[in-house]
Order: sequence, then C-alpha cells, then structure tokens
Amino acid sequence: MFDGAHSLELDPQERRARLRLARSARIGPVTFHEAIAHFGSARAACTRMAACPDADIDREEAKLTRAGGQFLVAGDPAYPAALAAVPGAPSALSAVGDLTLLGRPTLAVVGARDASLAGRRFAAELAATLGAAGFVIASGLARGIDASAHEAALATGTVAVLAGGIDQIYPPQNADLHDRIAAQGLILSESPWGTPPVARAFPRRNRIVSGLSAGVIVIEAAAKSGSLITAQRAAEQGREVFVVPGSPMDPRYAGSNGLIRDGAILVRDANDILDVLGRPSVPTQPLGRKGQNQLDGDTAKVLEALGAVPTAVDELVRRCQVSAAAVAEVLLALELEGRLERHRGNRVSLM
Repeated sequence: MFDGAHSLELDPQERRARLRLARSARIGPVTFHEAIAHFGSARAACTRMAACPDADIDREEAKLTRAGGQFLVAGDPAYPAALAAVPGAPSALSAVGDLTLLGRPTLAVVGARDASLAGRRFAAELAATLGAAGFVIASGLARGIDASAHEAALATGTVAVLAGGIDQIYPPQNADLHDRIAAQGLILSESPWGTPPVARAFPRRNRIVSGLSAGVIVIEAAAKSGSLITAQRAAEQGREVFVVPGSPMDPRYAGSNGLIRDGAILVRDANDILDVLGRPSVPTQPLGRKGQNQLDGDTAKVLEALGAVPTAVDELVRRCQVSAAAVAEVLLALELEGRLERHRGNRVSLM
C-alpha cells in the first residue's frame, strides 16, 4: 500500500521498474506491493523476479501516448490518494483526460444496466446536484444508471473506470459518451491496452470505482446485481454506502432494499448524502407527483392511482372510475411531459 499524496516524482528508473512489475504475468497488486517492500525497490525486485520486458512497456506506452493518455504508477504524485490507501490498490492505471479530477472529492453512482426511466432520471438529478456541490462523479460507463450519472456530471467532472483496456469501449453504444468523457472528464483502466472486458474484470473494476470515492450511491440493484459487489467493496474499504429505496414489489430494488436492511444509508435526495458527509445542504426538487395539489378532475384521479409499481391501464380505468379515453388522454400527457414510463403488458408507472 502506498501513500498517494507524494509530492516528489519517482526516480525514472524506479518508475519504469514499477511499470514492468505491474505488467508482469502472475504479479498482481498484492504481490507488487509485497515485492517492493521485501526487496526495497521495484528495481531490485525486477532483478529477482520474471518482470515484463522493457520493450512491452515501450509499445504500450506509445499506444497510450498516441491516445492522449499516460500511465499512473503507484507512488506517482498524481496517483489518487484515496485509492492508494486501499489494500491491493492497482499497481498502475492507464489514464486519458483531466488528471486534476483525481484531486477532488468523489462520489460513485452505480446501478442497474436495464434501469427504469425513473431510475435513470433520479441518477442524473443526483449526479448533477452533487456535481454542483463540488463532487466528481465516478462510475463504470455501463448502460443505464452509470451512463445517466456520467452524462449529468460531464460539466462538473466525471471519472469512468473501465473493466477492459482503456482502448476497449464497452458497451459499444456508449462510444460517444466514452469520447466525451475522455475530452471533458477522465477515463481510467487497470487492464493493459487491448485487454477485452471479460467477466472477471468487472469486480476488479468495481473496487476502483469505490476506492476513488468517499461513498457509493446505489440505484436499482436487483438481488444479484453487480452493484452489490461495488457496495460490498465500499464497505470493506471504509466508504459510506448510500442507497435509493424502491418498492418491495419491484424486483429491480430487491438488492437495494436489502442493503438498507443491512445498514446502508437511505437516500431520498442529495441532501441525505451531503448531510452524512458534513457538507452544506442544497435546494432540491422532490421527485414524483409534481404539482399534484394544483390538479383536479381526471388528471388528479389518475395521478393518485399511479405509483412506482407498474399498473395495468385497465386497472387504472376501474380504479379511477373514468372512461378509458380519459385515462388514455391523461397518460399521453404525462408521457409527453416525461413523467410516465410504459411497461410490457399495457402497464404504466409514474416517474
């Protein structure tokens, strides 16, 4: 484990030796740190261990430089201090983008890939509000919650951590977002250039997302969601775990609600997070039935019957005791306002 707050540059030969160790087969982060502690330096370790050839480092560094990036090695001044304090911290990271973001307080936002519109909207609102409050938003560039959080935090600062090599854009539909984060934010990867994002790499990626952050915010985690791994890593690292609750009838929240049951901090808006972190509260706009007290007639009846749990349109007609045409008109208006989500089986829910 290294202190990431170094003010002195590493000796160039020692830094190169650390890169060779970091890219060596069968030398993971724990062995990397143990080897340096045992032999006194990475240079000494390289003379006693099967280290990666210099030529391999030259080739990877040339590709990274052409992409506008650079290596961050454990012990570099720019290596993030919060991550450096985590046991088994990455030996080296590839980075493309604004390294100054690593010196700012960070929060992670993670959640379902197949998230609801309401979940994505909540992720975006939280990320934007927390970004305006001074936090960088970290996530894993996945579909759904991750992408929504990154999009909302582009203007204030966002860090995307990849499971594969820094040149491996995954999922492909996030290629444009990847490029915008590289230009306006920061992309990080522990994996060597060209490494595909295989399944076992995602839990390793998740420990970096949580390790960079003061806390992890979980939105829409199902019972076996990968977001639960990130939450577990956060707890092991001494980070706060914040969770947005959901209906017990919605399987997308089974894991989230379980985290709350086990002691995670329930989140209703950004101030629930800021209060725990000792930051000033900010104005927030409650989500849900906006302006309902100003509504009357059929619209008020339909809104009263709608909730986060999908409801069949036929059931709405029966419950509201209004015509099917009137219900359809209200639902269309809500959908055009971005307040309604449609589901399979002619079911709808309120965002």
